[in-house]
Amino acid sequence: MIVTSAVRHTAAGAAALLLALPVPFAPAVSAALAARPASPASSAAVVGTAAAEPTPPARRYVDPARLDRAGTQVQPLRGAPALPSVSALSWLVADASTGEVLAARNAHKPLPPASTLKALFALTAMPHHDPDERHTVDDAELTGIGEGSSLVGVKEGYTYKVSDLWNGVFLSSGNDAVHVLAAMNGGWKSTARQMQEKARALGARDTRVVSPDGYDAPGQVSSAYDLAVFGRAGLQDPQFVRYCSTPYADFPAGSWSYGIANTNRLLTGADGVARYPGLIGVKNGYTSKAGNTLISAARRGGRTLVVSVMNPQWGGGLAVYEEARSLLDWGFAAAGRVQPVGSLRPAREPGKTRDTERVRTREQSDNSKRERERKQPEARAQAGPEAGDELRLMASTGGTRTAEQTAGARTTPEKAAPSGTAAGLPLALVGAALGAALSLWLWRRFGARGN
Repeated sequence: MIVTSAVRHTAAGAAALLLALPVPFAPAVSAALAARPASPASSAAVVGTAAAEPTPPARRYVDPARLDRAGTQVQPLRGAPALPSVSALSWLVADASTGEVLAARNAHKPLPPASTLKALFALTAMPHHDPDERHTVDDAELTGIGEGSSLVGVKEGYTYKVSDLWNGVFLSSGNDAVHVLAAMNGGWKSTARQMQEKARALGARDTRVVSPDGYDAPGQVSSAYDLAVFGRAGLQDPQFVRYCSTPYADFPAGSWSYGIANTNRLLTGADGVARYPGLIGVKNGYTSKAGNTLISAARRGGRTLVVSVMNPQWGGGLAVYEEARSLLDWGFAAAGRVQPVGSLRPAREPGKTRDTERVRTREQSDNSKRERERKQPEARAQAGPEAGDELRLMASTGGTRTAEQTAGARTTPEKAAPSGTAAGLPLALVGAALGAALSLWLWRRFGARGN
């Protein structure tokens, strides 16, 4: 009975003291966890609970030298369709969005490009003049046009809008329109030099520009790879897309105008060539030295492909369209069923290695971290336990904080988690309470009898 009564008095006294005195146990634990050094992995896991970001897809390694090899390059997976029979000396199929090359043959073989080089001309000169700008043609601007060139009918002394001249370039493949636009762009030689620089900037290293209109000239070459690069770059420019996808237009001739049709048969369905569904453009060409060349782009099911074909060896003058059609069909059917064999994206700068790229990434990460730490208030840097409170507050609010919450966490002393001697104070009070309750009971029990 004596023991039971002592326990009952002790428990009552302790409960009274515990109810009266708050025990900041959870903040103390949070402060201890915050003060303990955390590994990068654990820190990322905690922050990720506040606002998790989607994991980027793993980058697939593509051997950049594979497209340098002669012959057909393709890496089919299970269920991939067979490549069509194509007689062109060089061709390439790529995803226009990602730049991944799905298949190619002699991708870097240098060949005369004919008027497909006008795609590079447009990428170079188009940004320099507004489509509504008007220009009166001078006789000197029409000199030097190659014999047998395709023409749209530009006349000396006539005034044209820049958009009219670009329609002449894309629809009629007019070398006269190219000469006028090149004159407006600084001249023939200057434009050729600019085109060369643009090709290098895009990663097209097989192209040698001599004549901006694509007319046969000694030393002028390009490749199926480079033509596909030009086509993909053009698809990112709304003006370029508008011109290359226009099937018909009116071309001014003073007080009247006449109709012109795009010579790309896949776009218009002319001469017995069926139109290709979803075709965007881009540019066709022909010279006696280059044969038939073509850059085509088409969209189907949310996917855009770009195909380049250079100089088919059989099937006549329209074979370039049918071979491009078969490659487009194959590309759409092969979605997800082939591994890429290359990329149309520019390669790393010369001398760059994966190790230097990783070092640069780490340096950028360290610089960003130092910049964030520099912007933090000095008070936070000096109060270690407070960091634990801030992390818990961010997690509870989904990674965001109000101004009042931020100010309260940093300026209210009583909300800071105790540390050191203060953290053990509640346990000492509990012990003292238990001792006092036991002493009181013993005094009442035995002290009363002594009196």
